[in-house]
Amino acid sequence: MENIEIADRLNELADLLEIKGSNPFRIRAYRNAVRTVGGLTRPLLHMVRDGEDLTELPGIGKDMDSHIRELLTTGELEMLAEVTAEVPRELAVLTRLDGVGPKKARKIWKELGVTTPDELEVAVEDGRVEALEGFGAKSAAKILRSIEDLRKQQGRFLRLDARQLLRGLLEHLDEAPKLERLEVAGSYRRGKETVGDIDLLALCDGGEDDRQALMDRFTGYAEVDRVEMSGATRGSVVLRSGLPVDLRILGRSDYGAALHYFTGSKEHNVELRKRAQRRGLKVSEYGVFRVPEGTDADQMEPGEGERVAGETEEEVFAAVDLPWIPPVLRENRGEIQAAEEDALPELVTVDRIRGDLHMHSTWSDGKASIAEMARACRDRGYEYLAITDHSQDVTVANGLTPERVREQWNEIERVRDEVDGIHLLRGCEVDILKDGSLDLPDDVLEGLDIVLVAVHSHMGLSREAQTERVLAAIRHPLVDILVHPTGRLLNRREPYPIDVEAILEAAGEHGVAVELNANPRRLDLHDRHLFRARELGLPISVATDAHRESHLDFMEPGLEQARRGWVGPGDVLNCRSLDELTDWLDRRS
Repeated sequence: MENIEIADRLNELADLLEIKGSNPFRIRAYRNAVRTVGGLTRPLLHMVRDGEDLTELPGIGKDMDSHIRELLTTGELEMLAEVTAEVPRELAVLTRLDGVGPKKARKIWKELGVTTPDELEVAVEDGRVEALEGFGAKSAAKILRSIEDLRKQQGRFLRLDARQLLRGLLEHLDEAPKLERLEVAGSYRRGKETVGDIDLLALCDGGEDDRQALMDRFTGYAEVDRVEMSGATRGSVVLRSGLPVDLRILGRSDYGAALHYFTGSKEHNVELRKRAQRRGLKVSEYGVFRVPEGTDADQMEPGEGERVAGETEEEVFAAVDLPWIPPVLRENRGEIQAAEEDALPELVTVDRIRGDLHMHSTWSDGKASIAEMARACRDRGYEYLAITDHSQDVTVANGLTPERVREQWNEIERVRDEVDGIHLLRGCEVDILKDGSLDLPDDVLEGLDIVLVAVHSHMGLSREAQTERVLAAIRHPLVDILVHPTGRLLNRREPYPIDVEAILEAAGEHGVAVELNANPRRLDLHDRHLFRARELGLPISVATDAHRESHLDFMEPGLEQARRGWVGPGDVLNCRSLDELTDWLDRRS
């Protein structure tokens, strides 16, 4: 069982305990354990195997240690079974709806007898939810939108989660004696933020017995819930997490062609096939073949014609007079034309990042001190960081009043003296209020080195009102960066309605940068919006929105999203040196 699965089980148990009305200190212990497990960079399975004491981890006491070992050993949790004998397990799903936490889920269950999203939808539509104390019409409408969002996202896995769920399977297959190469293809390889299933391509050039042994190893993996198909060269399973995985076993001669084909996207493959046809070639998963004179390429049988290429992806592209195109670009957004003109973009990589411009500390809802965040950034080789705690309107996150902002400046000065080798910028994530004004007065904003602005409330406004609200903030002369611009939470909340094109154009007009929020549960902006921001020449801040030191690891998934938008180091604000960044910040002086 992977860390993400363990965290999900513990979080589910915490939700159900809260719905049940259990001791809040006990519930908090589970929440703390979830945060710890979710932030680990090593699999708990390996830590237990290596004899490490899990109770040395923050938030992991003897009970949590026991739960984790039980999950790793049996895949089940007796405590969860005991609680679900009293509280319907389906209620944990309701807590994931925007506007429904454990307390409201309990009220809905106890007073309406509702336990599932489908039942809740009916209760909203017939007015029963609106009539409950503490809900109302706006709350009911918000719940209804969230149910719709949940249905859209069913069957999708965050790429970060899929990577964890695949880790054990890949390690298991890597030990197969005749396996020469194993690649994850499909939308996962293209870096998409969510995936519906996984395509694995294995190179095994041995005999029939070797391939069968590999297939048996695949279908016999301990985390397989059910085997959908098992053939000589293709198998299909569903893991216990619900993630569907296909395995194709290939020989050397067609491995590259299959890797290209199953990586996709469909639109990219169609354009490449058209290009091949103009050259008298047919490209398929089986290779690149010369089309015999007088033959319709679409009518050719697999393997018919003279084989031209197929062993590597580079061969496939070279056969149609193109250089290799990175998988993240294969979305038919002009990558084939750019490759033909030797104009593929230089894509940003983590070694080009010089700092992080969005993070939180214990002054608001962060879990690490300013000094701890500064040291963690310095240890990554960064030149600078910005401490950007929430402003006062975000009361749930202990947002800073003007007085507390000024107090924080004193601590930042102390940390500047205490932690050498890195420069701290004093910033703030300032709330955009409903009317477009900012949550802090100008005299405070003028004292900040960097001003981030964001929407955290009133997300149900109309598209026109929401757009005008954000445009008003962008026009403020002291604003530097618009952060998580569409408010989306992957697999939980759709973007709020907003005219992104108008926002990007206004940002360009007023010299405001836009953020790509690298939190893998946000990845906000979408890659198509990043592509447009790059076209408009906007500076893009790729920032982690870190709330603890381990969240700084979010930079890599953020950069993967950036690369899908064709973003290069020259487009990224925090690829600039401290002097270059300071010059840009001085533009408003």
